[in-house]
Amino acid sequence: MQLLRTALLLVTPVWLAHALPEDRLVLPGPAGTRGGRLVSAQRTEPKTLNWLTAADAGSREVLQRLMADLIHINRHTLQPESALAKSWKGSADGLHWILELRQGLRFSDGQPFDADDVVFTFQVVLDEKVHSAQRDLLMLEDKPIVVRKLDRYRVQFDLPQVYSVADRLFDGIFILPRHLLESAYKQGKLEQAWTLSTPPAQIAGMGPFRFKEYVPGERITLERNPYYWKVDSAGTQLPYLDKVTFLFSGTEDNQVLRFQAGESDVISRVGPRNFEALEKSRRRAEFDLVNLGASLEYSFLFFNLAETPRGASPELAAHLAVLRRTKFRQAVSAAIDRESLVRTVYLGRAVALAGPVPPGNRYWINSKLPPPLRNLERARHLLASDGFQWNAEGALLDPDGRPVEFSILTSNNNRERQQMAQLIQDDLKQIGIRVTLTPLEFRSLLDLVQRTRQYEACMLSLASADADPNPDMPVWVSSGSNHFWNPGQKTPATPWEAEIDSLMRRQMVTREYKERKRLFDRVQEILVEYQPLVALVSPNLLVGARKNLANFQPALLEPYTLWNIEQLYWRRATSGARQ
Repeated sequence: MQLLRTALLLVTPVWLAHALPEDRLVLPGPAGTRGGRLVSAQRTEPKTLNWLTAADAGSREVLQRLMADLIHINRHTLQPESALAKSWKGSADGLHWILELRQGLRFSDGQPFDADDVVFTFQVVLDEKVHSAQRDLLMLEDKPIVVRKLDRYRVQFDLPQVYSVADRLFDGIFILPRHLLESAYKQGKLEQAWTLSTPPAQIAGMGPFRFKEYVPGERITLERNPYYWKVDSAGTQLPYLDKVTFLFSGTEDNQVLRFQAGESDVISRVGPRNFEALEKSRRRAEFDLVNLGASLEYSFLFFNLAETPRGASPELAAHLAVLRRTKFRQAVSAAIDRESLVRTVYLGRAVALAGPVPPGNRYWINSKLPPPLRNLERARHLLASDGFQWNAEGALLDPDGRPVEFSILTSNNNRERQQMAQLIQDDLKQIGIRVTLTPLEFRSLLDLVQRTRQYEACMLSLASADADPNPDMPVWVSSGSNHFWNPGQKTPATPWEAEIDSLMRRQMVTREYKERKRLFDRVQEILVEYQPLVALVSPNLLVGARKNLANFQPALLEPYTLWNIEQLYWRRATSGARQ
């Protein structure tokens, strides 16, 4: 998105007192109308208003309305653009970056914003004692980024090594107010700050809204930030909306019912069956539905390829030995009917995957991978060539003559994933593999996968936080905490994992897109060849909004529907234009 920076003649007295006109961010496009309230029903209640510790979707959804970052990735173009930093420049060697901040800006409580807030924010994010989820993103080869204040409105970032897309590092690192949080940080209580019971006056950010009210179990309400630093093309200070209310629905079904009844104005990430139900009622309702096509989310089946855990039963040890055989994993992938998953589970609103990069990520998908077609003949050939046999009843026997079976963990609150697991169970039965399904509460599932490793296979899904592959480094490198099939390796367990490590680290320091793409294409080829995780499908992103909600432009990156909330407005005063 092209950013226009012009001096504006018509401004409010409050704004003149607080900011320099040339440092406001002017958003292009037709001007909208101020006023009204937007209601969004979300599935989960936020657990905190502390961005440093927020790990749940409910908290992130609210915090993204309250906070702002230095350089922001435009959710529509997927490209970095100016935010609180009005410009940035890197050194020739790519190791030093100077960001020039917008001058005269204020937090939502009226206190000034400057370089001290930026330095403070990165200091606390990088502090191991704070346990910020963002810390790993600012560590390059286990070394932290160094942040230095040059003057009140200039900050220098020194990188321990070249980073291919350094400007993308800043997206989602929300700038915190030093004047409100420094005391808690010095007392070692920063993790306990900004709970949902904190008085609104004690919470401030640089986002378009500020915290107004929280009613446990019901809703959280935000109000317009009177000091917000963006304006439209006519000089009107944004956001247009007076208030935003998040209702807590508990489940997707309840979320859909509220949207159908007109109690909420936008809905995001609708499941395929609920989307179909909404489509049937759309003609008599005042809302629009949007199918954005393949998203950046992908579902996959992965195997436990770690060392056999201590105390494992002989049965588990035997099952894990089979899963470590590459041809067995290749056969499993060949036997799965992904198109059936698309038709049956997603009612056609998904895409079958050849590899772990979904087609929604048009910049990075390896389009040369073979299509993910089911091939039972190939599956049987792979197994036979690796010493597997079948008994008279058609059951598959491993090279030692034992019946082949394994269990798949699934989340008990994810309907689509459970349905896929059942279909995969049937698919693998056709080549003689007995699969049992073990639905678990999600936290218990993660405990087995990441801590005890007492499991055989598991189904999960990931939604990329960026189109760029770098944020997914913890998934692909062998030392990564999310290297699901064998996390946290001190040295690569296999030659192919060592090659992936080398490729990912080379692309991370390579600044030319074509070369990075070539390296990451090879990563995808290796993953498809060795199948530590079997990519399944990428669901379409399905969303909706009231017909008279203007500037509604859903995007493939989170937050999908409210990423441009400062520009949303009601076209006319109807029942949908809430007051």
